[in-house]
Amino acid sequence: MANKKTPDITLYTAQTPNGVKISITLEELGLPYKVEKVDITKNVQKEPWFLEINPNGRIPAITDTFADGKKIRLFESGSIQQYLVEQYDTDHKISYPAGSRETYEVNSWLFFLNAGVGPMQGQANHFARYAPEKIEYGINRYRNETRRLYGVLEKHLASAGTPYLVGDKCTIADIAHYGWVTASDWAGVSKDEFPTLKAWDERMSKRPGVERGQDVPTPNRMKEVLKDKDAMDKMAQESGKWVQEGMKADAKK
Repeated sequence: MANKKTPDITLYTAQTPNGVKISITLEELGLPYKVEKVDITKNVQKEPWFLEINPNGRIPAITDTFADGKKIRLFESGSIQQYLVEQYDTDHKISYPAGSRETYEVNSWLFFLNAGVGPMQGQANHFARYAPEKIEYGINRYRNETRRLYGVLEKHLASAGTPYLVGDKCTIADIAHYGWVTASDWAGVSKDEFPTLKAWDERMSKRPGVERGQDVPTPNRMKEVLKDKDAMDKMAQESGKWVQEGMKADAKK
């Protein structure tokens, strides 16, 4: 078990499903942290100062003071979440004891999100909302794969009969899924098809740590936007513009 130490955490983030994973994790742990908003609409994540923190030029990322007194950088959301619980969750608020059966189960669902739900839903978002031309094959491919993965979550939660993915405790696996699942309609996937998963989403959204963390670094307006077609079209148009500009910039490197 890691020794208790004083956090010196700076979170570099933006209002995205991946970004809120870390702010929610920090809020659920009750840890103090500083926030640096990274304006991904202006490609700030590709600037040299940020590449020193994450060479891949993506949010979220954090810095902290490690046990040796030196700065440590962490990137990739799953890696950050594992670091935070290993270093600071000594009371196992959102984790289980190291080496336990439950911890390995949590890791399985964490990687399921990071290798499956996130990438597939992200591509569904891209082809349905941001692509300059509508390619039905791409939209259907990634939307259907997202729907399939949601079916896996639905079946697991229903058969396990537990309020969270692993037992009666909200863990980093649940937190990792939340930002994506709660915004499923943006990808064209309705949670009405998955009643147990929908109940899980509603349960998660009522947690105080989730309520606070999902509004970092700016208020999460996705649920409001999803109720207004004009607002959805406007967000898709604006987001698509900077997504395309970022892709062009990457292609020149």
